[in-house]
Amino acid sequence: MEALLRPIYQERASDPDTLGIIWVEKREEVSPITDTFDSILFILTKNEEQPIFTKHYTFHNQKAALHIISEKQLRKWLLLGTNPKLVDWLLNGRVVFDRNEFVEEMRRELDDFPINGRKIRMGIEFAKLTRRYLEGKLFFEQLNYLDAYNQIVDSLHHLARLAVFENGMHPEVMVWKQVKQLDPSIYKLYDELVSSEESLEKRLELLFLASEFLIHSRTKDGAHHILEVLATKDHWTIQEIHEQEELKNYSVDLEVFIEFLIEKGFIMIEKKATKSTDIMHRYYKVEPK
Repeated sequence: MEALLRPIYQERASDPDTLGIIWVEKREEVSPITDTFDSILFILTKNEEQPIFTKHYTFHNQKAALHIISEKQLRKWLLLGTNPKLVDWLLNGRVVFDRNEFVEEMRRELDDFPINGRKIRMGIEFAKLTRRYLEGKLFFEQLNYLDAYNQIVDSLHHLARLAVFENGMHPEVMVWKQVKQLDPSIYKLYDELVSSEESLEKRLELLFLASEFLIHSRTKDGAHHILEVLATKDHWTIQEIHEQEELKNYSVDLEVFIEFLIEKGFIMIEKKATKSTDIMHRYYKVEPK
């Protein structure tokens, strides 16, 4: 298959916008890393007008996918963690073209995982975790056990990814394989939830109790990034928080996360008068360290 696609990537290599080309082959019969394709041709480019471009090829009983991704889009996905297989492609794929060592530099960045990037990733993941946990707890209290189960499974996935970040690594597609080695206690919780013969109600009750402790023990680290940003000003409106460049990445989880941190005493509310005598403006602040 590579011999057939070589003219395609050679043509792309001659384009001055092309930064690097990586060849990825499936490692299992059905491979989530390659989206079930036999081969992936992963091309990184400077072109931001078309951040994502995909083509599929077939030859006899084999199939290949071509993905052309802009550097800006790649960095966004890596920051938000919304496309974990890219980490595998970058680290384990075979580099067939590398302009000015761009791919090599990206690999160094992934290996080093700078502390600021890690803080942002942990903050975003922790915000997702708190939303799923709080929604799951509400469903549980309403006796909606299946909905609660769905939310607690999601929250455990976010907890697992946090454990990977804490070890200075990037979560992979098969994150539970990583977590089994890195943090067996979280893996055991997940295993008990999905494998226990206890009633669903009992499993959920035990999981919420255990999760409460695990979330509480990680709140300071998980909130480090957002608190650091909020400490740069005396006070913020919610609109200002939404518009802050780094905090935009928290997306729909931002307001729930802020309310969670208010409840835990990390963020304070400051009230200011409006034209009405009964309604007050609500501002948010963090005491500088």
